[in-house]
Amino acid sequence: MANLNGFNAHEVEPTSNFEPLPAGKYLAAITESEMKSTKNGSGSYLQLAFTILEGEFKNRVLWARLNLNNPNATAVKIARSELSAICHAVGVMQPRDSVELHNIPLLITVKLKKREDTGELTNEIKGYEAKTASTGQPQQAPVTSNTPPWKR
Repeated sequence: MANLNGFNAHEVEPTSNFEPLPAGKYLAAITESEMKSTKNGSGSYLQLAFTILEGEFKNRVLWARLNLNNPNATAVKIARSELSAICHAVGVMQPRDSVELHNIPLLITVKLKKREDTGELTNEIKGYEAKTASTGQPQQAPVTSNTPPWKR
């Protein structure tokens, strides 16, 4: 049994849909990070939670796993390259702790991928860019002229 500390469902909007997000670019920020052991215990990965900041899918969360400690050198190389892209996108080039990457807006490129085990579509983050990238605004987050630059 778990104590829910007086939770009131009348005060919280219920989750309506867990369908994958459409492919595109989204303004997001890392809101959680944690090092976890791999299933077989031979390595560890950094799990990052990205929260969508604007648009129709605001507050939806996507995850990325970076195999930073793995017997497979290729997996480590890919993970380090992805971490470098994240660092460049948020402007933190030498983080000592993953929390230094939190709450800094960046653009993530989201793709749809078919799961091998179930055949269901799922989201996968395939790219990271600085919020001010010249590639334009996120697909799901149009900017109006009434929005001050420091709030975009």
